[in-house]
Amino acid sequence: MKKITTIFALIILVNYSFGQKKLIKDIDFDGKEDTVFIDSVKSTIVCKLSTLNYKSISCKPIEILNETCGIRNSKNGFKFYNDWMRAGYENQFRYNPKTKKIQLIGMSRYEFGNAAHDGAGESSVNLLTDDYIGNWNYYDEDKSDLIKIPTIKTKMKFKSIHLEDFSDETYFNYADRCSDLFYKYKKIKMMKK
Repeated sequence: MKKITTIFALIILVNYSFGQKKLIKDIDFDGKEDTVFIDSVKSTIVCKLSTLNYKSISCKPIEILNETCGIRNSKNGFKFYNDWMRAGYENQFRYNPKTKKIQLIGMSRYEFGNAAHDGAGESSVNLLTDDYIGNWNYYDEDKSDLIKIPTIKTKMKFKSIHLEDFSDETYFNYADRCSDLFYKYKKIKMMKK
């Protein structure tokens, strides 16, 4: 009996660690529960709000939807995350009462870099304030050291993005802009050596 209980506990733990595919909470703050879930067949995030009579609102198809993706609760909404072996990202959404739409309000990403951790780090952007913060490292081949680039703090502007507009292109656009900043500040750091 003890073995069965242990196996059952491990199964629950493994299922929980692979991510939540569905979240039930009051997202539009009207006192009624709403639902957010990942439609694995269509590769979309689906939201059903009570203020919209539970009509399905979905993002565009996410071409690279991993098994290790999921939905997390956040203070004022929800987060969608998608992780790979050495990188991943998270997108935070909340209900905008003025537009009556689910709005993307923040993005973050991380990378472990290559085997030497060249390019390893993390960054985030607040889409309400346009504040970008990046903490990145590069591998100095001359000295064989991992060098930390000073924290990058700058503005990064995006147009307003709603759930219906969201796709992995949103993330890739952010990742490209983040990469440009990494190379710019890496060059500045190397010139100061």
